[in-house]
Amino acid sequence: MHRRDILTSGLAVGSVAALANARPAAAAQAGKPATVYAKDGTRLFHRDWGEGQPVVFVSSWGLSSEMWAYQVAHLSERGFRCIAFDRRGHGRSDVPGRGYDMDTLADDLAAVIDALGLKDVILVGHSMGGAEVVRYLGKHGTAMVRKVVLVAAVGPYVVQTPDNPYGAPMAYHQATLKQYAADFPKWAMDNQAPFFTPETSPAMKAWLTEQLLATPVPVAVAAFKALIDKDLRPDLAKIDRPTLVIHGDKDASAPLAITGQRLAAGIKGAELKVYAGAPHGLFVTHMERLNTDLEAFFRA
Repeated sequence: MHRRDILTSGLAVGSVAALANARPAAAAQAGKPATVYAKDGTRLFHRDWGEGQPVVFVSSWGLSSEMWAYQVAHLSERGFRCIAFDRRGHGRSDVPGRGYDMDTLADDLAAVIDALGLKDVILVGHSMGGAEVVRYLGKHGTAMVRKVVLVAAVGPYVVQTPDNPYGAPMAYHQATLKQYAADFPKWAMDNQAPFFTPETSPAMKAWLTEQLLATPVPVAVAAFKALIDKDLRPDLAKIDRPTLVIHGDKDASAPLAITGQRLAAGIKGAELKVYAGAPHGLFVTHMERLNTDLEAFFRA
């Protein structure tokens, strides 16, 4: 995996750099709130780019809002207001020593939507971000939401239990947590290759790896625990908005059979698109196809 998911679109390097470094002040100058606070006072950094139909992007475990840069750069030029925020403990958001459970993280997403006055919003979540979107919909309802996209999402429940043969044994997850606690950089490098494709540039790999390693180890551990502890299966039936599930059949982090297929099966009317050969990092490895599919679904 890597530091925080990357950015991609059709913009020049200079334009992408400007997008990645955009400050909240820019949003304030456009008449948009510069700061979002969670219920417990945690400051949540966000990027707000473009005008039109609002789209909120929720980032992957260990990564920041930077990961969505290429999607934001593409879609903001096509009539969409793209908002991506840093999960608490990630990126430029505050790093509190609490609140890394799925209910609080869902409340944080609600705080972003409420603070920015968003209505009829489209939610897009990758990996853990997809799980947060599902929990938000289960806890807060769908009144403010128009559509949902789950990209390589982790869920609905990744722990193997007597009634859930699709997960992995808890012992497997506990072993992963021990690796984080013992040598997080080594774990990141060991898992770099399967997150990408052989064609992914070394620079892109390095960028995302740096994003991941910028996340404090206690935060990475706490967020991962939240992800494996929460059973989201009951939330799926509460999703009554058009939903697109996009997943790669080479996803080593969130295998299709226990995540994407289960999510699509549990959400009434959900459409499942499987990308052949795509890994967990398909937002960069299959960037052009993802951007096209997102735009088409948003407009449908």
